[in-house]
This record gives sequence, C-alpha cells and structure tokens, in this order.
Amino acid sequence: MPVPCASEIRILPLTRIPEVVEGDSVAGLVLNSVEASGLRLLEGDVLVIAQKIVSKAEGRVVRLGDVEPSDQAVEWAKDGGNGPGDARHMEIILRESAKVLRRSGKTVISQTRHGWKCAHAGVDRSNLPGADTVSLLPVDADRSARKIREEIEQTSGAQVAVIVSDTFGRPWRLGLTNVAIGAAGLKVLKDYRGQVDSAGRRLTSTVLAVADELAAAAGLVMGKTERVPAVVLRGCRIEPGAGGATNLIRPEEEDLFR
Repeated sequence: MPVPCASEIRILPLTRIPEVVEGDSVAGLVLNSVEASGLRLLEGDVLVIAQKIVSKAEGRVVRLGDVEPSDQAVEWAKDGGNGPGDARHMEIILRESAKVLRRSGKTVISQTRHGWKCAHAGVDRSNLPGADTVSLLPVDADRSARKIREEIEQTSGAQVAVIVSDTFGRPWRLGLTNVAIGAAGLKVLKDYRGQVDSAGRRLTSTVLAVADELAAAAGLVMGKTERVPAVVLRGCRIEPGAGGATNLIRPEEEDLFR
C-alpha cells in the first residue's frame, strides 16, 4: 500500500552537540542533545546527521603533517582555479579516489571507492579544529547509519530512520545541496512507475530520491557555519526499508555525464 505524502514536516535542529573526537558515540551525543533540547524521539522520526561528525567519531581525520605528497599531487596543486593548493591535501584526494573523472586546474571530480561521484573525493578541511587536518568520508556510511540507528532505538525505544548527509555539487546546476551518503531504516527511493497521475497518465520513469530530499530539507537548518550537525525530521511518513544510500548510485551504463 503506498505511503501517503506528509501534510506537514517539522525540522528540529539539534545544536547542543560538543566537538566530536575519535571514539565518541554519535548516537549517544545525538540522544543527549535531544534530551537537552527538551525533545523526545517519536516513532517515524528521521535523524539526519552530518557526515563530518560521523567521520570525526570514526577517526577519519588525517593530519597533513603526516602526508608525503606524490609528484602528481605536487603538480596538480600548483595549477590554477579553485581547489586545494596544498600538495598534501591533493595527495589525500588522490588516495581516496577510485577514479579521477575530470580535472580543471586544482578542481578534481572523483569517483570514490563507495561509488560516489563528487568534488575532491569528499576530502574536506571545513569545520575541523586546527589548520592542518582534513576529514575523509566514512569507510561505509550505510554501516555507520545502521549502527547509529540500532544504538538510538535500543536506548530510546523509538523506531527511527537515520540518514548520514554530505553536501555535493551537481553536474547540471550551480550550488551545493545536502544528499544522503548513508541511510538506514527507510526506502531511499520512491518508485511511482506504473501509477496514474492526476491527469490519468500512467507514469513510466518517475522515481524520487526520498533520502536525498530529506537530507536537503535538513540542510536548510544545518547550514555550513551554524554548528547544527544533526536534525530531527518529524512527520515525513517514510516507508520503512532495509536498503542503504548506495542504492541511489546510478549504474555506469545509465550515466550520461561520464
């Protein structure tokens, strides 16, 4: 039976989360913030959690002082345009890239080992303590989301969904938007194919990226400088499911942008 669309969605920011360090329990920090905010989790809530705090907790932070850049990294870091001018930063991008798809000066578009196609393989220097560190994407953000969800449900008793989000660019539009790179507890795609629209036409190709839409909604209050690393979305009427965010990756044979 199709899940009806939500008539109203609330976006509740969780702001009382301290600086995250390796070994921290993201689930525990989120639950502490929920309580400190005077909230309680409800059945069907969706928690959207910024990739950065997941990466920090999982030790996916690298000190550039420990990196020896390759000749290629040194050469690319000297080129013009936007992108890392530090050869050590460029070296980490190369190491995290399964394939380099495009390059313009210092700007590198990579395919990561996860299958994501994004700028600089997701290697990022923002929102990190110290000027000499970069963060990497989680090794398996779907697994991270499952772990966080299990811990939250065991402690709170509420059946929730969890999305790990990051900001990606898009090849056909300007600007960044939050997308799901990890998910647990919901179907990340909503398939309308075979259903009839309001004009009586049968839909043949409409599949909505629900997890990305939820991540983007959370991004409206998470921002990049507001220190809101987690959000509760309430009223979404999601469809439970066992898939993950990797189900959102378009197969290579369908990828017209390669």
